Formats: sequence, C-alpha cells, structure tokens
Amino acid sequence: MFMIAVVIHEFAHGWAAYKLGDPTAKYSGRLTLNPLAHVDLYGTIIFPLLLAFMSHGRFIFGWAKPVPINYWGLKNPKKDIVWVGLACPAANFLLALIVSGLINLKIMPEILTVILSMVAAYNLLLGIFNLIPIPPLDGSRVLMGLLPYRLSEKYVMLEPYGFIILFAMMFLGLTDLVIIPVLNLALSLLRIPY
Repeated sequence: MFMIAVVIHEFAHGWAAYKLGDPTAKYSGRLTLNPLAHVDLYGTIIFPLLLAFMSHGRFIFGWAKPVPINYWGLKNPKKDIVWVGLACPAANFLLALIVSGLINLKIMPEILTVILSMVAAYNLLLGIFNLIPIPPLDGSRVLMGLLPYRLSEKYVMLEPYGFIILFAMMFLGLTDLVIIPVLNLALSLLRIPY
C-alpha cells in the first residue's frame, strides 16, 4: 500500500514538471510508474521496515527516491513550482477517490475491500502529510511559489533543517494534531471503512 502511494506521488512530480516544460524526470528514466525506478534503499525499504517492526505495525513512514526536477527548466518557475507541488497530493487524493468509488460499489469480497481501504488511507495520509509547508514537503513548494520573492528566498533557507523540524514535530505529536483529524474526516466523507 505504501509503495503504491509513493510511486504515484513521485510520478506526479515528474509528470507535472514535464507538462510545464522540464524534461529532467523523463530523461533520467523516472517518468514511470515502475516502482523499481523510485525505490530508495534506505527510505523505501529499510526505514519503513524498521519503523513497522519497532511500532509493531502501527506506524510506517518512508519516502521514495525524489524525482529530479530542474525548476529553472519550467516555463514560469515561480508559478509552476506551485503546480508541481500540488500535483503529488492531488494524485494521491485522486487515487483515494477512485478507490473509494470502487469500495462503495459494495461488489467486492471483504478482503479486497480491506486492501483497497488501506490503499485509500495510505494515499490520503501521504497527500495530507505532504501539504505541510515544511521543506522538503510539497506544501513548502506551494508556499514558496505563493510568497513574494524576498520572503520566498528567506523561506528556502529552512530547507537544510526541514527533516529535523519534521521529525521533531512528529516526535512531539504535533503533526498528528493536524493530520489525524483531517484524515478521519476524509475517510468519513469518502465512506472508506477504517
């Protein structure tokens, strides 16, 4: 479930950038839904397995190999960075919406409904999490594109500290204060059993 969500997510980055003028993902072989092109040994395999083991399966977090994007290759970098940032959560939300439609047809065996519910939940979770405006998450790209140039230049200086800030917020439970209620609301609105 996790792998489907991150592959869709990374593909959307490359696809949006490609449509907006940057062919970097295509030329590097990353404009694909093949999971092998997106696997990061540490972020996609070791770290999630370690977390799943340590949390007895209650918590999984990881990442795929980031799709390379040359923001200066975009037709309008300041504006297009917003679209590239929104493409990934939008792709995850769209997949969750499609899956919820299949679930709500109520024509599948229960085991398939459980699996599809997990696919939808992981995609919603990844989409919501990535809208947090802390670098390197997609929400930061959106905010960067919306801020005036001077503020954007100052904001980008947070990037080297982004993972530290994120892990501190997660450790303190601050991300859960926002993500869990939004996730529960989305699951409820899409009528996805959880």
